[in-house]
Amino acid sequence: MNQPVKDKKPNLLIYGEALIDEFPQKKVIGGAPFNVARSLSLLGARPLMLSRLGQDANADLIRAEAARTGLLLDGLQLDEEHPTGRVVVHMDEQGNNSSHRFEILPDQAYDYIDASLVEDVLRKVFNETPPDLIYYGSLIQRTAVSQQTLITILESDLTEGASKFLDLNLRDEQATVETISSSLNYCDMVKLNEDELQFVIQHCCPAVSDMKIEHEPVSLRQACEALMAEFYMQAVIVTLGEKGYFYLDANDECLHSLEQTPAVVSVVDTVGAGDAFTAMFIYGWQSNWPIEKTLAMANHFAAAICTVRGAVAEHLDFYKDILAHSAS
Repeated sequence: MNQPVKDKKPNLLIYGEALIDEFPQKKVIGGAPFNVARSLSLLGARPLMLSRLGQDANADLIRAEAARTGLLLDGLQLDEEHPTGRVVVHMDEQGNNSSHRFEILPDQAYDYIDASLVEDVLRKVFNETPPDLIYYGSLIQRTAVSQQTLITILESDLTEGASKFLDLNLRDEQATVETISSSLNYCDMVKLNEDELQFVIQHCCPAVSDMKIEHEPVSLRQACEALMAEFYMQAVIVTLGEKGYFYLDANDECLHSLEQTPAVVSVVDTVGAGDAFTAMFIYGWQSNWPIEKTLAMANHFAAAICTVRGAVAEHLDFYKDILAHSAS
């Protein structure tokens, strides 16, 4: 694949983990923020990825992938003490993909993103114009160091006016309720799945903590309204797997795909589908598409990623075809 050409400064900021998923027989580059950044770059957007890597062979893989997909390397710090992030994938005895378990290792380089180095990059890249949007999640906040660096970014004069997009992505025992509440307080838009929405309602919205969310429009709307009332955000996006999405914003625009027939695709794997949805939503938002088009394209892109192996397609033509579809 030819490397995308970047001739302008970034205007999106993606903060979070870039890591290696270690399967028994192979290594796969991942991390939800890194997946989002790569997809945005391949779509033609200009994201800056902020993360931290060790000084090891896994870091070389991630830096090469960043360069291959057109990302600047300026925001990828090097750590002399901690290794590049790893997630060990444990398979069952038959190697069954449907029952694998992810072990997210502690004390990885991305847990120690240096705020002073981030500020240097922000001054270099956003000294004249702040980013349009800052993306962040929950895993990157499991240590005080990277969490405080995120807060530094969110409260910096250099990012003033940027919209804040929280892609919650809860992982087992990797985020406290306090961290989740803080993340929701900062964000303008949040994307989460149904299970995460139920968790947030139960633990972060005391007025409606006993609400049970059903897989239908009225129940989802009530939950989204409660979340928005508690945290004063602009929009809530709920991903629903093959059923698509549910969306509600502060202007009372409510859109969903629950009554639509899901697209029929030849699923190779579902790795990165949610990250693809997020990337296309941000791309459409930044491109000032109507919200109906933005959601439809995000859903289309997520389904398309399920037809290839991994979170990012190998060939640039894949992204050209996606963008051609958006213009039709």
